[in-house]
Amino acid sequence: MKSRSASGGLVYSTDGGRMCPMCRQAVSRCQCGASKAKPVLDGVVRVSRETKGRAGKGVTLVRGLPLDVQALAALGKQLKTACGSGGTVKDGVIEVQGDHCERVVEMLKSQGFTVKRAGG
Repeated sequence: MKSRSASGGLVYSTDGGRMCPMCRQAVSRCQCGASKAKPVLDGVVRVSRETKGRAGKGVTLVRGLPLDVQALAALGKQLKTACGSGGTVKDGVIEVQGDHCERVVEMLKSQGFTVKRAGG
């Protein structure tokens, strides 16, 4: 017989949205900090272009930045301004509308990041 903690428990609730797997509270009220854990990064920022799920419109994605939420939002704004286009920051990934991979790579290199062009 599986124990309750081994089975995973509640993941989503219509009352609170996403649930923390450790303290079983809504992510917004999480007290253990497990839901806010940052993924382990290898120190390389990856820049790619993607059209999947965007009705054929291309976006430039920047992944792997070792920054907190505020610094990531500020860098996203700086990249969008430099490229002259819109975009967003979601789940630690900066999305810039359009194909601006080369420009984004050069800007990130000039700021001291180790950058790699991912994808084709």
